[in-house]
Amino acid sequence: MAVVQRLELRQGQCLVMTPQLQQAIKLLQLSNLELADYIEAELEQNPLLERVEGGEEALDQTPSVTESPAAPDGQDEPAENAATRDSLDFASSEDLPSGDDAPLDSEPDFDDNSPSDDWGLMGPAAGASRTSGSFDAEDMGLEQRLSETVSLRDHLSDQMHLDVEDPVDRVIGAYFLDSLNESGYVTADPEEVAVTLGCEVERTAGVLAKLQAFDPSGICARDLRECLQLQLADRDRLDPCMATLLDNLDLVARRDHARLKKLCQVDDEDFNEMLAELRALDPKPALRFGGQPAEPVIPDIIMHQQPGGGWFIELNSESLPRVLVNASYYSRIAGQCRRKADREYVTEQFNAANWLVKSLHQRATTILKVATEIVRLQDGFFRHGVSHLRPLTLRNVAEVIEMHESTVSRVTSNKFMSTPRGTFELKYFFTASIAGVAGGEHSAEAVRYRIRTLIDGEQPAAVLSDDTLVDMLRAEGIDIARRTVAKYRESMRIPSSVQRRREKALAP
Repeated sequence: MAVVQRLELRQGQCLVMTPQLQQAIKLLQLSNLELADYIEAELEQNPLLERVEGGEEALDQTPSVTESPAAPDGQDEPAENAATRDSLDFASSEDLPSGDDAPLDSEPDFDDNSPSDDWGLMGPAAGASRTSGSFDAEDMGLEQRLSETVSLRDHLSDQMHLDVEDPVDRVIGAYFLDSLNESGYVTADPEEVAVTLGCEVERTAGVLAKLQAFDPSGICARDLRECLQLQLADRDRLDPCMATLLDNLDLVARRDHARLKKLCQVDDEDFNEMLAELRALDPKPALRFGGQPAEPVIPDIIMHQQPGGGWFIELNSESLPRVLVNASYYSRIAGQCRRKADREYVTEQFNAANWLVKSLHQRATTILKVATEIVRLQDGFFRHGVSHLRPLTLRNVAEVIEMHESTVSRVTSNKFMSTPRGTFELKYFFTASIAGVAGGEHSAEAVRYRIRTLIDGEQPAAVLSDDTLVDMLRAEGIDIARRTVAKYRESMRIPSSVQRRREKALAP
């Protein structure tokens, strides 16, 4: 077979992920604290970036990216972009840009006259000056590889994910953990939590009881007496005499030992041992984690009800980073550059600053679009409680806002929304679905909630079996199999009907 040379022309489509586009996608999945750290690093290494301070007055005095600086000799002028605004301008759902704006999962086009001709370059040369903001593991120093101190909230959250399987109970548990004070006591009342989240008091009290069994012993108590009681019960030392001592802590503080010994009906030796055990307890179990209180979650989105009905959604301006490009400074230093390397450095930093500001604008817009659609789809939850959660997937939101599912997944990670029912991560509103008898779908979490409600309301003489639960749910329009009911019941750690019947027969 002869070997010949020939020239072929082929046309195809492929996705080119430039370093700048990768940066924009990474910005989208960062939390507000991580984004603040990243912006701080960019401000340190890029002299053309400026932080906006002092609200709108500072914004008016700060040079905007829309300004068109005079270009030095031999360089093209930066393209004017009068529509470019600060990221705070996208903080309200009423100010969302039109659908023509490019989302974060597509690379926008730029004017050929702008000093950004190298934005499409691939390879190390295109992002050589961006190494200070890189997320690559090989760029991490020794300090960044050291193990971090585990906070109290992380410690309790890890236990909750292991011991609490019901997503609704996890929402309730997260609400209690957010209310911990610096001593480790819960400041939220179960009745108030039940009213806020739209569920039964028995359920919130049950979740609180599970949290009180976590490590460290005594955590999530509502007062000092309950904190000491939980620790003594954990040590199997909560006898009637010790319970009487805990009921009279005011006498212990006044050192009225004679009256205490009479109330507890113990002699001097036993009483001294009881006091020694009481002193060995930890009245503030949270202090062993560095004495830092559980940090409150800073919401990225704020939602509240409008007086005339409906919901108003806006980005939290306190957590929204605001940076601008100092175009006048760029004009001044660019005209003084004599060496080619200096001109290339200034132009590259100017391009990087413009791209960062635009990426922040797109990030704010995308978060607001996703949050607005979630609120629209989960309106029943915000009005009636957890039993009205609708089945929701990433695709449902992605199709409406015309973005990719991966973009929606990045937006909903580590993003929190403050609502009238509390602060929730956006991931909480995505639930699996169960088909209905007459069509339609039901949220799996709502079905679990209904199963628990039916079992909690059963009578001792008429304990509900799994088959009975299936019939009752189908009568309510939920098409569910018996094995699914059994799986949901076991995931909520509810015993079988036989075990429940025995327990209620033995109960006084």
